[in-house]
Amino acid sequence: MNETLMEVRDLAVQFRARGGVARALDGVSLEWQRGEVLGVVGESGCGKSTLARAMLGLLPPAAGAVELDGHALDGKASLSELRRRVQMIFQDPYQTLNPRQRVATIVAEPLIVQGVARAEHDGRVRRALEDVGLEPERFLARYPHQLSGGQRQRVAIAAALVLEPDGLICDEPVSMLDASVRVQILAVLVELQRRRDLALIFITHDLSLAWSLCDRIAVMYLGRVVEQGSAVDVIERPRHPYTQALVAAVPVPSADGRGTRELLTGELPDATDIPRGCRFHPRCPKRFEPCDRVDPPLLRTGGRDQLAACLLHDPTLAKEADPVGG
Repeated sequence: MNETLMEVRDLAVQFRARGGVARALDGVSLEWQRGEVLGVVGESGCGKSTLARAMLGLLPPAAGAVELDGHALDGKASLSELRRRVQMIFQDPYQTLNPRQRVATIVAEPLIVQGVARAEHDGRVRRALEDVGLEPERFLARYPHQLSGGQRQRVAIAAALVLEPDGLICDEPVSMLDASVRVQILAVLVELQRRRDLALIFITHDLSLAWSLCDRIAVMYLGRVVEQGSAVDVIERPRHPYTQALVAAVPVPSADGRGTRELLTGELPDATDIPRGCRFHPRCPKRFEPCDRVDPPLLRTGGRDQLAACLLHDPTLAKEADPVGG
């Protein structure tokens, strides 16, 4: 059985906004096991990137806790340990690399921050570049403007690897790259995960990508996890209407080759004005009367470890269901 690397318990993150207080995360609980690939999926604005930054201590929580190996992160020393053991790969390689630094300096910078002996720098930097498919002799002296988008992201991954972390949080790491380059970068991450037994969190809005890469998937909606379970259970047998809508929106080939697609109607509500009851109910085709007054917890359903925050799986309320619209 895998050990828990990180655990998030009832995590909340809030921002001041013109319309009031935006509840970007609102009671998120999640476990991330050593060596597993955990997908975090959902529409833009659902809180995926906020969760990643909060897990790394880049955003202060309004409530809840983040734990590393069962110990709460509550001080500078524990945050320093976290950032040595868990690194983040950001979305845009054109923004994350310092244009004034050579590749050698960029990749070595985490070693300097963590106080690693300088005698180790050269060997570690070279190994990290080799692990992402870049020849050190060709790339150490280059600047970011001399690199392609895919090469920049490889350098960013090398900088994340140089501390030999236990886990990587990948925030849509291929969304800014050309399609052909995406496959190459994903192959690098998959090979690194296998060879180093890394834990990965893969943040994406692409369910088909999560299905192919991840062991487990957590689906987020408006600051909360609304479904989680094995990738097979969540994608093949989704239990929450939001997850079902996301799965239905994935293009499916048809006889005429054009494919079919069902789109989720409505828009994600503003995080400053979260609906009462189930936050998905204004868009839900299966809503029934309790949905606009009862805020559902994650309920066990479907597969052994599959959970869904939907009142349709509450035996005390489901008998009342007479879904609106079908």
